[in-house]
Amino acid sequence: QVQLVESGGGLVQAGGSLRLSCAASANIGSINVMGWFRQAPGQERELIAAASGDGSTHYADSVKGRFTISRDNAKNTLHLQMNSLKPEDTAMYYCTAPGMGWPWGQGTQVTVSK
Repeated sequence: QVQLVESGGGLVQAGGSLRLSCAASANIGSINVMGWFRQAPGQERELIAAASGDGSTHYADSVKGRFTISRDNAKNTLHLQMNSLKPEDTAMYYCTAPGMGWPWGQGTQVTVSK
């Protein structure tokens, strides 16, 4: 069974940056789309960034221009560079391959203070 391990979260002041990483136990090079999701307390989990195998990327409007997703297929790793963080970015962040039915990892907590 595929395992996903997210890391890199933490507490940061508004305007700061964090870089999240996700290590997959599967060969992500064969996966078309990899994505980052986040879930804030009391809210549904939402897809905020996706990276396709053809190099294209897609972002939710809420993070566009501030977050950058990248994938390292050779290392089976997905990254999310988060700049200009806002308090509303506070959430648990997860990675996965949408539609593949992989179990969620433990996530990594991002907390942005005012």
